[in-house]
Amino acid sequence: MFRLLRHQGKRTKSCLAGQRRYEHHRAVMAIRREDINPWERRAPLAPRHVKELTHAGVRVLVQPSNRRAIHEKYYLRAGAVIQEDISEASLIIGVKRPPEEKVIPRKTYAFFSHTIKAQEANMGLLEDLLTKEVRLIDYEKMVDANGFRIVAFGQWAGVAGMINILHGLGLRFLALGHHTPFMHIGMAHNYRNVSQAIQAVRDCGYEISMGLMPKSIGPVTFCFTGTGNVSKGAQDILNELPVEYVEPHELKDVSETGDMTKVYATVLSRHHHLMRKSDGIYDPMEYENHPELYTSHFRTSVAPYTTCLINGIYWDPHTPRLLRRLDAQKLMRPSQVSGAVTEGSPGLPHKLLAICDISADTGGSIEFMNECTTIDKPFCMYDADQHIDHDSVEGNGILMCSIDNLPAQLPIEATEYFGDRLFPYLWEMLPSDATRPLDEEEFSPQIRDAVITSNGVLTPKFEYIEKLRERREKAQIMKKSGMKRVLMLGSGYVSGPAVEYLTRDERTQVTVASILLKQAEELAAKYPNTIPVTLDASSQEGHLDSLIKDHDVVISLLPHSFHPLIAKHCIKRKVNMVTASYLSPDMRELQSSAEEAGITIVNEIGLDPGIDHMLAMECIDQAKADGCTVESYSSFCGGLPAPECSDNPLRYKFSWSPYGVLLNTINPATFIKDNQVVRIPAGGTLMENAAPMDFFPGFSLEGFPNRDSTSYTKIYGIETAHTLIRGTLRFKGFAKAMNVFIKLGLINDNACPILHHTSSPVSWKELLCKQMGLQSSISHNAFEEAVYERIGKDDTNMEILRWFGMLSDEPVPHAESVLTALAKHLEVKLSFNKSERDMIIMRNDVGLRHPTGELETKHISMVVYGDPEGFSAMAKTVGYPVAIATRMVLDGEISKKGLVVPMTKDFYVPALARLKEEGLYFMSKSTLQE
Repeated sequence: MFRLLRHQGKRTKSCLAGQRRYEHHRAVMAIRREDINPWERRAPLAPRHVKELTHAGVRVLVQPSNRRAIHEKYYLRAGAVIQEDISEASLIIGVKRPPEEKVIPRKTYAFFSHTIKAQEANMGLLEDLLTKEVRLIDYEKMVDANGFRIVAFGQWAGVAGMINILHGLGLRFLALGHHTPFMHIGMAHNYRNVSQAIQAVRDCGYEISMGLMPKSIGPVTFCFTGTGNVSKGAQDILNELPVEYVEPHELKDVSETGDMTKVYATVLSRHHHLMRKSDGIYDPMEYENHPELYTSHFRTSVAPYTTCLINGIYWDPHTPRLLRRLDAQKLMRPSQVSGAVTEGSPGLPHKLLAICDISADTGGSIEFMNECTTIDKPFCMYDADQHIDHDSVEGNGILMCSIDNLPAQLPIEATEYFGDRLFPYLWEMLPSDATRPLDEEEFSPQIRDAVITSNGVLTPKFEYIEKLRERREKAQIMKKSGMKRVLMLGSGYVSGPAVEYLTRDERTQVTVASILLKQAEELAAKYPNTIPVTLDASSQEGHLDSLIKDHDVVISLLPHSFHPLIAKHCIKRKVNMVTASYLSPDMRELQSSAEEAGITIVNEIGLDPGIDHMLAMECIDQAKADGCTVESYSSFCGGLPAPECSDNPLRYKFSWSPYGVLLNTINPATFIKDNQVVRIPAGGTLMENAAPMDFFPGFSLEGFPNRDSTSYTKIYGIETAHTLIRGTLRFKGFAKAMNVFIKLGLINDNACPILHHTSSPVSWKELLCKQMGLQSSISHNAFEEAVYERIGKDDTNMEILRWFGMLSDEPVPHAESVLTALAKHLEVKLSFNKSERDMIIMRNDVGLRHPTGELETKHISMVVYGDPEGFSAMAKTVGYPVAIATRMVLDGEISKKGLVVPMTKDFYVPALARLKEEGLYFMSKSTLQE
């Protein structure tokens, strides 16, 4: 019955030439592990395909996987090398997409990417492939001269889908009060192989032929759409039942008066149901060029007489739908009840009981198929009247089965079948070098036309994906009228409170644009009127611009280096902007442009800068109103773990960018002390200037200066101050521990080739040897002695390095620089557990000289704790100020145009009041001196 269509004996001359070409060339390819879906047990090649490759001199690496249906020992016998690291391979093949973090840069990959329709779920992957300059060959686009796919699992999708829906029919009939022979057919994956499944179908067919179907349900009819491999695979299964095929126009008669010892089926081609809207005629040539001129009469001519629809047709937005929601409502109307119906022998509520949508095209030819079902939960009931899906086989509606990875249920046969079709094309894929221009490759049209990305760009044939995606996003963003629209760039640590605050207003919609789509989707799932989209602002300036123009305000939570670019697009599109970052020189240059565009760009509205500014100006403005002179200003702020969570040598955990935290430790700093300007140079001496901070003795704090404080004499209008310092708070011990990393050269942002993704793994010991100019072959004792000498012969410092695993052979994370690698390493070691909380401490001390000569020092403090079940303290103290400022811009409370900072009374008074409403309280005390 099921002949596995092998290419043995039919190998083309070009393939044989390819084999000879590789007899003396040591090509390396890899079969990656499937790790996206737990049901994915297929592989792109079977062991016999691997054997042919290895005999031709190709080195084949296979990633180990206990989930793969074909045991790895068979690949080993075929000559493959079973190993985890596949970075040696130039060609890496799989079935489904890899996770973004496992994509190796500048390699040629082949898999089903599901990106050609700009599927939002895979746009993050597409961005990653472009960023990493991967050459992607998509099996779905490998077609012959007639446009038919040549590398696919189609037949096995049809086989599995048909087995599943026969099982589903048995369950649905039972729910309606009928035991039928279909009850003895299981799901496709419950059988060891397809032969066992076929036997179960045959047994069912035998019972049908014996007249064991309940008479009150009438003849069972099936309709297949399409004539390709999917449809043929499904028909092959149905052919194991006693089946009679009829023409579509004959289905009405057999559905009413047919023989109950058989089932009936019809195969629907285009000419059976498509007609020109104007005159009802079907012209195949015209339809190919202008499908929008046509409609389908399937809903009236065939569907009312069909028990089960098996849909396998490809759908394009320009082509007519097979069934719409309105059609489903009509098809669910009660059918006429025959005289044979009794309470114990009920009739059916309507004829169309089930749809198996093997195409799994959401919102496609079956309009109301909005979401695919899964192997775990294969069925749902679509109630057209309510327009909802019930996760059941009971109740009102049509049984839906729309699994999008059906061949995974029959993984061994599917692997063999797919490998036979892919194998002939491997010979021309093997020489592919992703670092070479695409036009230098000797690809056939079948391969060349399937290359979606290469050399960091979409290939010309697939440039439409970006436009399609933008149109889809725009339609989603603009769907609701009368909304105030906010574009949030970034979905990291502090985005949650901002989205939560803004979406409290049902007339506000937030679009979260992130390079990490999963993060954006998680946010969108939590809050109403929130739309997730993928965006890489560093490489998609056109996409960024199109998003900005559809919104009223842009919030940028991206690194500060992006802000000038974003601001220029906001100016161009006359869209307001809010950011928590410092107002940089590049941003200051945009002042006049922003004013001319009539937009507001709010800067420095986070925690530090942000809340610190507002508390400072509230105090300073009041002091001036009281006739006081400001003689000193000191402001220290820090994001810390709560004391009970500070159990590590740094006494620190990351609640914001690890890279930024580390880089700040080698920045220069300038401040004023007793009318003297103090300058600390860049490079690491900053940590040596850390000093105890005893205003909260119970917290055991230390602080060090932050950036250039001297500019704030003018910004705050306190030129009379003899002391002015702004700094960072940490728990005591942070600076000493950080100094260890500085002395070892680890706070170094220069490019480090040995850590790149393409390089072999390096241990911390090897990296430290390189940083200190030692041979990596040095003995461990000599290595530790050299480190001990470098860090000042301090035993505590050595224990710090041991705690972080940096005197061991533990691998260093791949990264562009040593600093980035250290940030990744520390982020793993110093991340918050779910039950842990962070803390924010801010302290402003303002020295005021009263007209009476008294010296008053105002002590303004804020301590905020994170909620393990909610938002972190850092997220609250940055996210809420950003959201409050955005709301003020949306509502016209901030009317000033150009660059704005939160230092005027009309800004900070309402903003501080609203922060208190969110639970961010500030304490103020005073001490007096004569």
